[in-house]
Amino acid sequence: MGLYKRGSVWWMGFTYRGKHYRRSTETSDRKLAQRIHDKVKGEIAEGKWFERLAGEEKTLKEAIDKYLKRPTGKVPGSSYNDRCISNTLLRFFDPDILILQITPSLIADYKEKRIEQGIGPGSINNELNFLSHLFKIAIREWGWVKENPVKSILREKVLPRCRWLTEEEEKKLLDASPQWLRELVIFADQTGLREEEILSLQWSEIDLLRNTIAIWKQKNKESDTLPLNETAMGILRGRVRHIRSPLVFYDERGTKIQKGRLLFTLHETCRKAGIEHTHFHDLRHTWATWLHQDGGDLLSIQKLGRWKDGRMLQRYAHHTPESLRATAKILDRRRMSQICHSEQVAHESTI
Repeated sequence: MGLYKRGSVWWMGFTYRGKHYRRSTETSDRKLAQRIHDKVKGEIAEGKWFERLAGEEKTLKEAIDKYLKRPTGKVPGSSYNDRCISNTLLRFFDPDILILQITPSLIADYKEKRIEQGIGPGSINNELNFLSHLFKIAIREWGWVKENPVKSILREKVLPRCRWLTEEEEKKLLDASPQWLRELVIFADQTGLREEEILSLQWSEIDLLRNTIAIWKQKNKESDTLPLNETAMGILRGRVRHIRSPLVFYDERGTKIQKGRLLFTLHETCRKAGIEHTHFHDLRHTWATWLHQDGGDLLSIQKLGRWKDGRMLQRYAHHTPESLRATAKILDRRRMSQICHSEQVAHESTI
C-alpha cells in the first residue's frame, strides 16, 4: 500500500498476516517517512514486528498539545475554553501519564472529584466532551489508540440556565461596577451580543452614521449587519472620543480585555451589589427577555439575536405578571361583550 498523505503528514500502509494496517509516520518529511516505512517492512520480513499502537509512548500532555495545535476554525472564546479545560485535566492527571493508561475508571474518578469540588454539571460535561473528542482524533487521525475510554462515562444532567436581570438588579449591578464594566454591561443588555463578540468588537465593524454593527465572526459561522439603539450608540459615541485601540472595548494597556478578568470582576461586583451571581451570557438572556416583555415579537427578536432555531428563543421568553396582564385581560372584553349582549336581549324581551 506504500506511503500516502493525510494533510501534511505521511501515513504508511502495509499488510501483516493477511491484515491491512495504516499507521501515521508522524512526519511531513517524505524521505524520513520512507525510512520509517522501510524499517517496518524489514521487521515484518524478519518476524520481529508485532502490532503496536503509535501512541504507546505518548503522554497525555503530548496528546493535549497536539490537539490544541490543530486548525479548528473555532472563535477565540472557544479556543480559550479549550485551554482552560486542558489545564484542569493536567492538574488532575499526571501530565506524563501515557494516554493508553487512561481508563474509564480513572475518568470516573476525575468526574467524581469535580462533583465534590462543586463544579457545575455543564462544566463537567464540557470537560468530558473535550477529552472524548481528543481521543476520537487520536483514533481517527493520529492512529495513537484504538478505544475511547470516555464513551462509557455518563454525562451529568444539565438544567437549562434561565437567569435574567430585573431592572432593580441591573441598577444595583451598574452602581457597584467600575466604569469599564458598567459600559460592557449596558452595551450587552442593549444589544444582546455574546461575550466574545463584544470583547473582540472593532471600530471597523461600527457604522456611526447608520447606527449599525457588522458581526463577521459569530457562533453560527455567518455574518450579519444589525441596527443599534440609542443607548448602545451613546456608549459608542462616548468611547469614540478617546480611541486608543482598534478595539472598541479594551484594558488600560489598550489591549483586549481578558475573559478571566471579566469573569472575576463581574463575580465580585455581583457580590458587592448583593445580587445573585450573574454570568455575562445572562445579559443576553436579559436583553431578549426585556424585549419580549415590552412587546417585541419573537420573530424579530430571533433575527436580532441571530438564532437559527426559534425554539432556542423560548428559553428567553420570560414574563412578569405585569407583562402578561394585557393578555390576561383579553377575555375580560369577551365576557363584557357577552354580558352586554345578554342584557340587551333581556331588555328587548320586556318591551
